[in-house]
Amino acid sequence: MTEHERPPQRLAIRICFPDPQRPWQRVTNQNTNGMWQEYLPKSTDLSDYTQRKFNTIAHQVNTRPQKYPVWAMPLKILTQLCHQAPVTLGT
Repeated sequence: MTEHERPPQRLAIRICFPDPQRPWQRVTNQNTNGMWQEYLPKSTDLSDYTQRKFNTIAHQVNTRPQKYPVWAMPLKILTQLCHQAPVTLGT
């Protein structure tokens, strides 16, 4: 984690960390990590995976309804936010 600033700068992305003393911010992160580990268990050799395979896994994770917030799909929420539409949860 000492190098946590390097990937965002190189890839032009934001990485968000949960705030101290706010455990509810970690719930979604832990659930998402668990879903990724269903596809990529610990100690998996990632060099055996192609970009196409990673994209397939990402699509499956992002279109899978999550219990929090209210059984919404991450991809649906992101699409609504990008189009400035109100986010409707639980549909």
